Amino acid sequence: MKKSRFSEEQIIAVLKEHQTGIPVAEICRKRGISDATFCSWRSR
Repeated sequence: MKKSRFSEEQIIAVLKEHQTGIPVAEICRKRGISDATFCSWRSR
């Protein structure tokens, strides 16, 4: 299994950023992730 580039703490920080009202597209652009990755993180 491939090792993730992001730790659990980093993933949680990204999801909390979204809860503050920042648009998903802006977060993904800033962090260098795809929107599909963001959605899979959110579904966990």
